[in-house]
Amino acid sequence: MTLALALFIIRLVLGFTMMAHGAQKLFGWFGGYGPKGTGGWMESLGIKPGVLMAVLAGLAEFGGGLLVAAGLFTPFGAALLILTMIVAIVSVHAKNGFWSTAGGYEYNLLLIAVSVGLILSGAGAYSLDALL
Repeated sequence: MTLALALFIIRLVLGFTMMAHGAQKLFGWFGGYGPKGTGGWMESLGIKPGVLMAVLAGLAEFGGGLLVAAGLFTPFGAALLILTMIVAIVSVHAKNGFWSTAGGYEYNLLLIAVSVGLILSGAGAYSLDALL
């Protein structure tokens, strides 16, 4: 019961957080810049075509977050989150070192670790995966 509740809380926080990040890219919600603004920023980093990459990143974050939060196909959803965080580290954060206060990869690495943990543990009893 305690493990199931812990996994449920972890999934909800990770999933909804990543859905919000995806919504920033896809819809411009929560202070985001939408596909055009995010795409322009991505192009400035050399990630082209920017708008398409922004939409793909947004879909991976939003969709992966939704799957994780629901506990549906959790390993696939978590893998989408891991992929987007690896791209973020390589393309933006690695050059800034570890600490997120300096623009580093600390936060991204934490999201990867939590996602790997969910892949290894499973979604838990309070999930759609458990029902299936």
